Amino acid sequence: MTDPRVEKLAQILVTYSTRLRRGDKVLIEAVDVPAEAVIAIARRAAKAGAQPFVITKQNPILRELYALATEESMRLMGQVEATLMREMNAYIALRGSHNVAELSDVPAEKMQLYQAHWWKPVHQEIRVPKTRWVVLRWPHPAMAQLAHMSTEAFADFFFRVCTLDYRRLSRAMEPLREWMQRTDMVEIKGPGTALRFSIKGMPAVKCDGRRNLPDGELFTAPVRDSVEGTIRFNTPSLFQGTLFQDVRLRFRKGKIVQATADKGERLNQILDSDAGARYVGEFSFGLNPHITRPMLDTLFDEKIAGSFHLTPGSAYEEADNRNRSQVHWDMVMIQTPEFGGGEIYFDGTLIRKDGFFVPEDLQPLNPPHLRR
Repeated sequence: MTDPRVEKLAQILVTYSTRLRRGDKVLIEAVDVPAEAVIAIARRAAKAGAQPFVITKQNPILRELYALATEESMRLMGQVEATLMREMNAYIALRGSHNVAELSDVPAEKMQLYQAHWWKPVHQEIRVPKTRWVVLRWPHPAMAQLAHMSTEAFADFFFRVCTLDYRRLSRAMEPLREWMQRTDMVEIKGPGTALRFSIKGMPAVKCDGRRNLPDGELFTAPVRDSVEGTIRFNTPSLFQGTLFQDVRLRFRKGKIVQATADKGERLNQILDSDAGARYVGEFSFGLNPHITRPMLDTLFDEKIAGSFHLTPGSAYEEADNRNRSQVHWDMVMIQTPEFGGGEIYFDGTLIRKDGFFVPEDLQPLNPPHLRR
């Protein structure tokens, strides 16, 4: 008997996130996810009149493929999956992991081959701009450990945040979207942080359950060469299987000219992947009221209420500052009082202080309102 929470999640993914309709072709890609979840989504998709296609993967096998990679093998893998992705109207990703550090010992140059020849052509060039897509984490015990929670408590938390009333959240986001679209200069202040950049003329895009689950962010992109100053991220970041802490970046004319962290050499290897990796492709507010602390999973951490993230690497086409890279690394800063506080200004007006929105029309985004 399928867990009713899984059935509810499948319904949200099919009817709200990807809005499947008769005749659609949907690719369900599942990595280390229980069969019952994949089956529930496939059945719900078929009930909506769509044609489900399924790819299942396992992280230990992917690790081996990456470690053994040649440019030829990665290019062929990318071509095969790109051919399939071009046929799809929608994409649902279920990404689990029994060991979040599974990829940590794959050499950097091998991961760069994967990013350049498999990930970039399939996901950045086809899936993101040309399908209705949603990406979902799966609540394995490994994630519960990172969150310092029991497996049962984490599963309850997971289904609660993933089945948030996203329509209500979307309505509350609209005034912030309007603020962002009429703003020129953004200024961010906080411990170790004094940063300025322009978002003039850049679209602001709501992520309200139609891209990720859990969701809850509103993003744009800085004008590519406008970022100036320094930032010290207070949230650990797990990227390509490696955990980074105390990441500090210094910008000049949009470019990261200095980068340090506890694993500074690896950090700079990633930022040197290509020319675009040292420029920022995204600036976004985290807005999910049920996510309040980091758990070393970007899909959750970038949605933390009272946070924002800045992204070295490629921009999304919906908010495009023309920066292109095989890297897209969401680095999160939490500005609630327990994490050191901080302020964000739009054209000199205080928008958010210590993680709470200040203007009256933005206050419905503060967690006490959204949790009701």
